[in-house]
Amino acid sequence: MSPDRSLYKGTSGIQRIFNATRYSVAGFKTAFQNEAAFRQILLINLILIPLSFVMPVSRVEQALMVAVCLLALIVELLNSAIEAVVDRISMEQHELSKNAKDMGSAAQFVALSLITVTWGIILIGHSL
Repeated sequence: MSPDRSLYKGTSGIQRIFNATRYSVAGFKTAFQNEAAFRQILLINLILIPLSFVMPVSRVEQALMVAVCLLALIVELLNSAIEAVVDRISMEQHELSKNAKDMGSAAQFVALSLITVTWGIILIGHSL
């Protein structure tokens, strides 16, 4: 095996797709079981995404409304992954660890703000 190839990347083709799907399902399960913020954002998505289908908006606006909701889930998964890696390395208080966790949190704040701004602009545009 070449030195630049990971030992964990041993499969290819359809088996790799099956493995990736299994790992993704495990990631969702772990996030749901261990991360309150993920469950909260999932709840927001379970409310807002169906709501977007009954709103009097264009298809493009609806797509944007759904996309920003899903983006917040993506950001939360990445934020949780960063926190897990930082905690795995050391539970010791360290400025760089704090910075990594704070930046992940800031990314989630931006994603949630994007939901608010996008939905607000679209809904206010339709009420005028």
